[in-house]
Amino acid sequence: MEPGPPGSFGPAEPGPCLSGQRGADHAASASLQSAARTEPGGHSLAVAAVLPAGGCGERMGVPTPKQFCPILERPLISYTLQALERVYWIKDIVVAVTGENMEVMKSIIQKYQHKRISLVEAGVTRHRSIFSGLKALAEDQLNSKLSKPEVVIIHDAVRPFVEEDVLLKVVTAAKEHGCTDYDLEFGTECLQLALKYCRTKAKLVEGSPDLWKVTYKRDLYAAESIIKEIISQEICVVMDSKEDNKHVGHLLEEVLKSELNHVKVTSEALCLAGRHLQQIILDQCYNFVCVNVMTSDFQETQKLLSMLEESSLSILYPVVVVS
Repeated sequence: MEPGPPGSFGPAEPGPCLSGQRGADHAASASLQSAARTEPGGHSLAVAAVLPAGGCGERMGVPTPKQFCPILERPLISYTLQALERVYWIKDIVVAVTGENMEVMKSIIQKYQHKRISLVEAGVTRHRSIFSGLKALAEDQLNSKLSKPEVVIIHDAVRPFVEEDVLLKVVTAAKEHGCTDYDLEFGTECLQLALKYCRTKAKLVEGSPDLWKVTYKRDLYAAESIIKEIISQEICVVMDSKEDNKHVGHLLEEVLKSELNHVKVTSEALCLAGRHLQQIILDQCYNFVCVNVMTSDFQETQKLLSMLEESSLSILYPVVVVS
């Protein structure tokens, strides 16, 4: 996939989908979504993704391959996988990793509870790694859980900030223009080489500014800063049903809304069997303020902590609870 214009800087969220963000863009992509998910006859379009992740990250200047470098104590590739996983119409995600990193990758999948992921051994070059992923998707093996797709998205493991709109455009263009052959030695994911060396139809899809690649060590710090900013854009004020607590909680909510214009502020009562609160947790809010008027109210805060632990929310990102 092609990145945005050089110098552009401002990735989208890798995990939580912020409500109201890029509303116009999402509305404009409705027809794209329909085209990518179904063909004219009502047939669902089978889409898979291949992530070449066998690089050693020489330009990063660190001993750990960059796809496994931690951002907020979580490997970079995990953010990329989460970005693809939240696109429900991508049925299979194949990751090509070196044999020496196979167990590392398996532990990442298990720890961060990634789904729809299959692993293959990477080749000696990026293009051979892509070929390994394509072969895994093309082979009809008896015990294989992979199904042969009609469109395959090739995506860098170190581009964690990819939006569904961009993926939809790529899938739609691939379906419309097709690809009849590819040349592993010259790298047909590059438009110019595909046109030069292969008898294939190809189309360049302009990427968004968000589609930048983590290449150098400074990029890790930039990615961390962006992720922190994203997960700080929603706060939930939690209180129980006591009138004093509700009064203080609503006052606090109004103050936060007036002072923090760029932050979404909501409030919920913990005593309502936590139904609404559980939905907020599922929507991936990572910042909570618990209103405690009496010492006994801390038991309600403990309930919230228990809910958060059960949700495994903190596995993905840091969670902040202010009492």
